[in-house]
Amino acid sequence: MEFMTGSPTETEALGEKLAQKLRPGAIIAYEGDLGAGKTAFTRGLARGLGVKEPVTSPTYTIVNEYISGKMPLFHFDMYRLHSADDLFDIGWEDYLERGGVCAVEWSENVVQAMEGAIKVRIQTVCGKEDVRRITIEGGVELADLSL
Repeated sequence: MEFMTGSPTETEALGEKLAQKLRPGAIIAYEGDLGAGKTAFTRGLARGLGVKEPVTSPTYTIVNEYISGKMPLFHFDMYRLHSADDLFDIGWEDYLERGGVCAVEWSENVVQAMEGAIKVRIQTVCGKEDVRRITIEGGVELADLSL
């Protein structure tokens, strides 16, 4: 399903609504260029899961853990990884077993580990600085997911 957002706040709101449909063990596989809004969407996911901590990009840490919500949120940045083997080396399976939501930026770098993931593609709209085209596919019923 495709959505259009007109601001980072609207992008976060869409993430928040998606969070309300997620079950423990869900994987969110992001695709989108640098600055597209993946971390903004994740802030919304976190809010929808009841996370209290501020959400930041895990670019230099590879994974940020947020455990204050109704279920944990593990926010990964795979930009610096080269394969799914690298992801398994940092304990991917352990994160899956902890019963939280795994939100994975640059998921295309570890596609072999994204089986069954909900795919979230975020694209900037040419000539419109804050407008995003967000496509969500798989894993959840999206019929009533709207802004």
